[in-house]
Amino acid sequence: MTGVQMTHTSETYDGGLSATGDLGRTGGPVGRPDADRARSAGLSGRIGGPGHAQAASGVGDPAGPGTPRAIGDPTRDPAKDAARARATGHAAVGHAGAGRATTGHAAPGADPHARPGTNGLAVTSEGLPGWLAPVARAAEAVEPEQMSRFLPPESGDGRQSAVLVLFGEGPRGPELLLMERASQLRSHGGQPSFPGGALDPEDGDPATTGPLRAALREAEEETGLDPAGVQLFGVLPRLYIPVSGFVVTPVLGWWREPTPVRAVDSGETARVFTVPVADLTDPANRATAVHPRGHTGPAFLVESALVWGFTAGVIDRIVHYAGWERPWDRAKRVPLDWHA
Repeated sequence: MTGVQMTHTSETYDGGLSATGDLGRTGGPVGRPDADRARSAGLSGRIGGPGHAQAASGVGDPAGPGTPRAIGDPTRDPAKDAARARATGHAAVGHAGAGRATTGHAAPGADPHARPGTNGLAVTSEGLPGWLAPVARAAEAVEPEQMSRFLPPESGDGRQSAVLVLFGEGPRGPELLLMERASQLRSHGGQPSFPGGALDPEDGDPATTGPLRAALREAEEETGLDPAGVQLFGVLPRLYIPVSGFVVTPVLGWWREPTPVRAVDSGETARVFTVPVADLTDPANRATAVHPRGHTGPAFLVESALVWGFTAGVIDRIVHYAGWERPWDRAKRVPLDWHA
């Protein structure tokens, strides 16, 4: 199946993930990140890239214009957090803090941050490149409300789905894997998205390792990548797309051993491509997408494509909370047509 026929979760403008008016507000200010730790992660030299002096000075720098706010609060009441997690839809495969349950216990001597699953699945931050450390930290601490104002129904309704947010390293440094839906598709043809789709029964429990298995399975089916080369290192809170009823778990991966990728089914997917993170953080490539109904949300103009909707919303939140965001012109508008 090509990308959560959510369809490709592009209903953000009816679903409201990280709409422009919410950027930097949801969750409330709770402090600042450690600037030295951010610099040591290699962000300034690699994410900004050559000629991006503003990124080098602003990322993770309390004096810089792009300073993000820290997330998470060590003084929270775990019991209240757990209750809130059950109500708002934290993925149960997340970390033990912030009200998320683990998928198991690490073996003695194992990485203390590892969260083993079943059948060989595990979520671990061990051995990640330094530049991914801020993303892993953000995944550990981000609250559902900081990702979106639309969260899974307390009733438990919704079709469980997962997408793979896969980071790799290419000729221009850190990059993100995306795919583009075939233009002839009636729904959201030509729209970029993460690989992903709805959980199948064989994926297992949606509250534990089901989303992990679904994200890897769908990515393999859609792009041909070898899941054995992917290290899962984080799980973001589950998000909801009201117009389609999908409950989506973004699963974070590090492409430790890249393999060739392609559009496996040309009838569903036009192309599979990677986008340098430097391009995603370049203010010149950022804009606000405007749907004819008036809904707005973040957008990225990269690799001859307009990335918007759910995919752009997740990227926007990762860039923001990882401390990679640079000041950009939110007044720059990109209109969508009625087919969007």
